[in-house]
Amino acid sequence: MLTGVGLGPGDPELLTIKAVRMLQDAEVVYVPGGLARRLVEPYCAPIELPFPMSYDEGMIRAQIIRNAEKIAEDAREKNVVFGIIGDPNIFSTFTRLVVIFKERFPEVKISTVPGISSITALMSETGLPITGGFFVTDGSEIKSQIRMKVRRPRELAMDLKEEGYTRFALVEKMYMDGMQKITGDDLPEESSYFSLLYAERD
Repeated sequence: MLTGVGLGPGDPELLTIKAVRMLQDAEVVYVPGGLARRLVEPYCAPIELPFPMSYDEGMIRAQIIRNAEKIAEDAREKNVVFGIIGDPNIFSTFTRLVVIFKERFPEVKISTVPGISSITALMSETGLPITGGFFVTDGSEIKSQIRMKVRRPRELAMDLKEEGYTRFALVEKMYMDGMQKITGDDLPEESSYFSLLYAERD
C-alpha cells in the first residue's frame, strides 16, 4: 500500500491532522527532498530520495524509475507513505511516480490524502480572495477543469463534450454524510449544491 500524503505549502502548522496521523502510523515514510523531510521529522524517521529538478526528461524518468523500484520493495507488503509538499495530485512529483507504478508495479494499491496547496495558500498570503472563475496553469496545455456547485451535471457534461472533454467524475457532498462519487458518462440529472465535476480531454 502506497499513500501520497500532502504536507501543505511549507508551514509545519499547515499539516492536516490526517497527514500527521498517516505519518505516525506508516511503517515506512519516503520524502522527495529536504523541506519535506523537515516537515515530517517530528512524526517519523523518513527516507529521503533524490528527485532532480531538470529539463532532461530522460534523466528524470530514469531517476523516478529507480525511486519507484526502491519504494515498491516496501509498498508490496507494508503501509508506506510518500510525503509531498503541497497536494499529491496537483502539479506533483507523486503523480509522476504513480505513472511508473501503474506501468511496472500495478499490484501495489495507491491512494492519496489531500494537502493544503500553494494555490489556496497564495490567497491567504496576498489577502486577495477568489470570487469568480479562475484557472491555474504551469504553462502547459489546458487539459482539465473543475466546476463547482454543479446542480445539473448531465447537462453540463453534454456541453463540455462539445468542447472536446471526454472523461468526467462527479463528487457530491464530499466528506459529508451521503457522499457519492460517480465517474463516466452516467451522471445524474441533478445533484447537490455541494457538488464538483472534474472534466478532462486528451
